[in-house]
Amino acid sequence: MVLGGLETGGTGKGAMVDVAIIGAGPAGLTSAYLLTKAGFRVAVIEKDERYVGGISRTVEHEGYRFDIGGHRFFSKSQAVVDLWNEILPDDFIQRPRMSRIYYEGKFYSYPLRAFEALRNLGLWRSAACMASFARAQVFPRKSVKSFEDWTVNQFGQKLFSIFFKTYTEKVWGMPCDEMSADWAAQRIKGLSLWGAVVDGLKRSLGLNRRPNDGMATKTLLESFRYPRLGPGMMWEAARDHVIASGNGQVLMGHSLKQLSQGADGRWRVSAGHGEGETVIHAAHVISSAPMRELAGRIHPLPVSLPEAMELKYRDFLTVALKIRSDDLFPDNWIYIHDSKVQVGRIQNFRSWSPEMVPDAGVACVGLEYFCFEGDGLWSQSDEDLIALATREMEILGLVRADQVIGGAVVRQEKAYPVYDETYAEHVSAMRADLEARFPTLHMVGRNGMHRYNNQDHAMMTAMLTVENIKAGARVYDIWRVNEDAEYHEAGDEGAQTSVAPTPDQAAALASVRDVPQRLADDRQRAA
Repeated sequence: MVLGGLETGGTGKGAMVDVAIIGAGPAGLTSAYLLTKAGFRVAVIEKDERYVGGISRTVEHEGYRFDIGGHRFFSKSQAVVDLWNEILPDDFIQRPRMSRIYYEGKFYSYPLRAFEALRNLGLWRSAACMASFARAQVFPRKSVKSFEDWTVNQFGQKLFSIFFKTYTEKVWGMPCDEMSADWAAQRIKGLSLWGAVVDGLKRSLGLNRRPNDGMATKTLLESFRYPRLGPGMMWEAARDHVIASGNGQVLMGHSLKQLSQGADGRWRVSAGHGEGETVIHAAHVISSAPMRELAGRIHPLPVSLPEAMELKYRDFLTVALKIRSDDLFPDNWIYIHDSKVQVGRIQNFRSWSPEMVPDAGVACVGLEYFCFEGDGLWSQSDEDLIALATREMEILGLVRADQVIGGAVVRQEKAYPVYDETYAEHVSAMRADLEARFPTLHMVGRNGMHRYNNQDHAMMTAMLTVENIKAGARVYDIWRVNEDAEYHEAGDEGAQTSVAPTPDQAAALASVRDVPQRLADDRQRAA
């Protein structure tokens, strides 16, 4: 049987493409979009039967749209911003950024508003926080190995216990002293307590405005662009471009079964689906599949398989509630730093985009729960989870139970790569093994690299990988993406350029033969 030019249901030679791509998330579809533009033939396999976008997809239920995790379209990379505009030129809207922290029954604006925080914490607790911070500056922890060590050194023990410990342990399901300091350094780097206090004072006093134009200086992100129908709109458009190019196919409901390389260096990719098996032959493979899954499907099994199998993931589910109310709160999301409830964060989908909620008299919120696949929370029925979410909204004082008129549950496996004490060692071992043995196998994206990248960073790894494929060499080191990033919500959009090659690498890139001619030569040899 032939499906879109690819062999299915058998084990024969199969179809030939230039690049096979595993996963139709931001990294996979960015790769496919750019490669098809350059004349490469690609085939993308995606195990979801309906949605593209991975964790950046938008799920629809009875006309209501749910963003899985919340995805602001803000990037310091001008190349990423330009690509967003190219793929989705007419459907962005500008949205105000508003997030708050819920702690002990009170709300704290984020970014910080100094007088509000002082009022909520009280004079004595505020003074204790500053004294704790001062102590940490004078007597820092000398051996910084864990998330707790790093954060206490940056903010003090008191602020760590109030604004980091409870929420972080909900997200990761492990004590903060067992988490690697790498996660804090990557996600919080550049956020200074004194900088936040000064910025908060300026906000509170209205002093953070440019003198000439009255516009606020965006020290921290105050607004962002967002597709009017959710982030999935971006990736649906990318998929459509890939298919319309005539060079690409996106095969839904196809799960990777096995990946092997022949004596000629070409890859054989087999994917299972409802009608049997699809076989793809390709010169290159780009994988955004979780490292642990990829290692277990390479034949013969890689020597780094034991290390890969030690990598851990945190899973995630959203309980979306429809609530009879014009609106509940203006926030994009609220972080719940309260141990009385299991929910970690609550999104208000209308605040992301009014078009995601079709009924003006109904508010739609998403309660986010962090769990491990197969545990008690993950395994609860949808009905029980909706009831749990309703109770917790009532406990938090955000809604009455009788206002809830319906709900839906969305489960997302392997949402977050876990940064435990040994993850870096395992990732390094697998990377060294696969890159040495398979120069035409490329790992990209959040799970493909086991790195907690944002959407734009995942895209950048794909963009640089495409350049490497076009050059026929690893000109760019994609592992440098997001390696030394500043705080992710500070700075100006498009302020940074992409990771640059060395002068020798740039010369090699400039001397590469014409890509269309090289593709023709490669295809002739493969035939």
